[in-house]
Amino acid sequence: MEKVLILLLVALAVAYAVPDPGIIINLDEGELCLNSAQCTSKCCHREDGLSLARCAPKASENSECSAFTLYGIYYKCPCERGLTCNVDKTIVGSITNTNFGVCLDLGRATE
Repeated sequence: MEKVLILLLVALAVAYAVPDPGIIINLDEGELCLNSAQCTSKCCHREDGLSLARCAPKASENSECSAFTLYGIYYKCPCERGLTCNVDKTIVGSITNTNFGVCLDLGRATE
């Protein structure tokens, strides 16, 4: 009985000492990411299909942008708050994550 108790205490001590491998969130620009939800900017960006994804700032006005994607990783970041990505969405573009457009302030465009 004593041996079992000691073994249990050692196992608990080891389990307590191991850091929690939980989801990493609130990543800054330039840090590696797996999904946009991890980034403070909400944009996990990569240059091409073979590069590593990193957190990046959202696209500013008149910059290239991507429409929302289910994958959570963008080749072009979505627009900053208050801007709209003016893009022609296609089914093929949605699958291949290539629906690119330009960030526009629609409120300013109608004036």
